Amino acid sequence: MLWIIFALGAALAWGLYGPALHRGQIALGNPMRALLCVGLAYFLIGVLVPVANLSYQGQLQGFTTKGSLAAIAGGALGAIGAVCIIFAFKSGGLPTYVMPLVFAGAPLVNVIFSMWLHPPKTAPNPLLYVGFVLAAAGAGMVLYFKPQS
Repeated sequence: MLWIIFALGAALAWGLYGPALHRGQIALGNPMRALLCVGLAYFLIGVLVPVANLSYQGQLQGFTTKGSLAAIAGGALGAIGAVCIIFAFKSGGLPTYVMPLVFAGAPLVNVIFSMWLHPPKTAPNPLLYVGFVLAAAGAGMVLYFKPQS
């Protein structure tokens, strides 16, 4: 059950990501400066930490092409998502609007793509589609009823 703590940690970090990024983007005066800072943070945390950890474990070898390309694609998608969020803010979006759309939409995309990638052995429960509608409706309600700033 330790995974739940890490999942909650990701939810906390990503829930704070949009407002922090928006604040940085405004303070820096240019969204590309903010993206550069995001890249620096990704480098420091996403490169130096695993290099140190893998070195300590003696595991810096053994990378496969298939695994490396899939992981690089995942990282690129994460970076593309950060760029899209930055440009959403640059185009006038606020974290209170942008982030609920991102976080309600991402699980829907994830489930649909995962079902395409790994087709279910049986037909999905119809409640899955009810969940899709509820997730979209939930995002809409959050956006409609959000407190005014």
